[in-house]
Amino acid sequence: MQTITSRLGCVQARLEQACREAGRPVDAVQLLAVSKTQPAEAVRAAHAAGQRAFGENYVQEALDKIAALADLRSQLEWHLIGPLQGNKTRVVAEAFDWVHGIDRLKIAERLNAQRPATLAPLQVCLQVNISGEASKSGLAPAEVADVARAVAALPRLRLRGLMAIPEPADDVAAQRVPHRALRELIERLREGGLHGLDTLSMGMSADLEAAVLEGATIVRIGTAIFGARG
Repeated sequence: MQTITSRLGCVQARLEQACREAGRPVDAVQLLAVSKTQPAEAVRAAHAAGQRAFGENYVQEALDKIAALADLRSQLEWHLIGPLQGNKTRVVAEAFDWVHGIDRLKIAERLNAQRPATLAPLQVCLQVNISGEASKSGLAPAEVADVARAVAALPRLRLRGLMAIPEPADDVAAQRVPHRALRELIERLREGGLHGLDTLSMGMSADLEAAVLEGATIVRIGTAIFGARG
C-alpha cells in the first residue's frame, strides 16, 4: 500500500519530468497539494514528507484544518482554490495566504477591505472560464483585463496571475489548447502594463503535462498524493 510520502515522491518525479520535457527548470512549477476532504493528519504527513503548499475548496473545512495544524502555521501555505461566497470573505482574508478563484471584482474588494494590516498582502489569482463552460465559475476572457487592472490597484491584495479549470480532453494536444489560451491571455495583460503577473495556476492530475508545456507555474494535485477522498 502506497503511503503519502511515496505518492508525493511519484508526483514530484512526474512534475520534474514534465518540466524537463518542456525545457523548463525542474523547480519552475510549484506543486499545490489539494487536501480537500482529507483529514488534518494527512496534511501533517505530507508536510513531514516535505510538502508546504496546500489547496482547499471548502472554507469551513479548511478553517478547521488550519486550526488543527496551528503548530505548523508558519511552515504551511494555505490556498483557497474553490468558489468564494461574499459572506465568507472575512474569514478567508484572515486565514489564507492565497485565493485562486476570484471571479468578480466585488469579492476582491471585500478581501482587500478585510485583510488584516498585520498580515502580508493576500496573494490572489483571477479565475477564468477559459473553456466557456456554463457549469464553471470564472470570468469570461474578455472581462479579465478590466477586472485585473482594478484588482491590481487594491493595496491589501497582490494580483499574481490567472487560474483556470479547463474542460477535460483525452490527449495532450487537445489539453494544451485551453492552457495555451490562458498563457496568451496573461501575456496580453503583461503587454498591457500589468508587469507583476507571474502565476498561471492550471493543470491537475489528468493534464499536468499539457499545463507544464504551456507555462503553468502552479499545478493542483489531489488524489495522486492523498489517495481516494475521505
